[in-house]
Amino acid sequence: MADDSRQELAEPVEELRPPRDEGGAADLEELAAEALEHEAEDFEERGAALLRDRRRVAGLLAAVVLLVIAIYVILPKIVGLNDVVGRLSDAHWYWVVIAVSFTLVSFGSYSLLFRGVLGGREDDLVHRRLDLRTSFLVTMSGFVAAALFSAGGAGGIALTYWALRKAGMSRRRAACRMVAFLVLLYSVYLLALVILGVLLRTEVLNGNHPIGGTIVPAAIAGVVLMVLVAVSFTPGEVERGISRLRSRGTRAARVANTLAKGVGTLASGIRTAAAHVRQPRRSALTLLGALGWWSGIIGVLWASFHAFGVNVPFGELVMGFFVGMVANLAPSPAGGVGTVDAGLIGAFVLFGIDENTVFPAILMFRIINFWLPIPVGIWAFLQLRTVVRRWEAETPPATIKSKVTAEAT
Repeated sequence: MADDSRQELAEPVEELRPPRDEGGAADLEELAAEALEHEAEDFEERGAALLRDRRRVAGLLAAVVLLVIAIYVILPKIVGLNDVVGRLSDAHWYWVVIAVSFTLVSFGSYSLLFRGVLGGREDDLVHRRLDLRTSFLVTMSGFVAAALFSAGGAGGIALTYWALRKAGMSRRRAACRMVAFLVLLYSVYLLALVILGVLLRTEVLNGNHPIGGTIVPAAIAGVVLMVLVAVSFTPGEVERGISRLRSRGTRAARVANTLAKGVGTLASGIRTAAAHVRQPRRSALTLLGALGWWSGIIGVLWASFHAFGVNVPFGELVMGFFVGMVANLAPSPAGGVGTVDAGLIGAFVLFGIDENTVFPAILMFRIINFWLPIPVGIWAFLQLRTVVRRWEAETPPATIKSKVTAEAT
């Protein structure tokens, strides 16, 4: 029985994959994996180009500085607030230390989740390569990649996929496991919006409960969760129907390709995530990692408010954070700089927190949770490149493209 449960977690895609000649989920997973493959190749090229282009780096830094000045210097003056940046000196040092400790908890938890979901089987080369140290290196490198290349964490996703492929994981398994990883991580986010939104609105939890900060985000999160559950039960006939649509004409093919790139891998990834949830004893550290990531970040925010002598009720703190973080999906020059700050400030003002506290607390939160880890992430990326070169020296040299060609034949 233990071997069977291990196999369920190790090989969820294999168990659920229909035969290739039936044109089902396997073909769709291939298309989605190809899209990620392209992103990984593009990531390497963009990363090298960015490092070489000093003018672009300078422009990126200038845009970030201007956004920070606009939000924490100009905007407070417009609304009649005191010097926000100057108020950082009022923060109690011991709360700053506590906030930094929570940052360590969050990134350590993320590494546990990475190891548990993306580390592969216990008896294969990928699992041995993606040990806890390497998982931490990929975690911190992905953090910097997300900050440099795109909003919503897409840069981090590309780097993570790149690292998995370099470690020797097949492209379809890498795509499936990455979906499972993201589903486990963001299911906590969505469930928190639903549960705490309802509890806060119904006054089970103390705190202000505006509709726009409770029921509305809870309803949206509930719909997303239902869609994810529905996709996980997507029958093979629907997936094969999408494949048949591809052959009916240029326009239909474009639509079908767009659908096909996500449906198969999303469904198998959700089922993989569900396998971890169904076996909490075996996946205890993995599930703890998902909870610990969000708990650590919210802990940083909690300590940042306390550093200025403000105790935000638990329900308001968590809902304000999750509602404000939706702004991470908006375009930003780097990692949500400006957009996330504005989203968090707006969310807590919506919950009735005094602006004189919100601005310096969010600035403190962003310094500790976003800016402070960046140097560590750069160091981690340099270390990761060394690790990848060692992997490549252990096996015959091959680019991602050549591996794809080999798998396709």
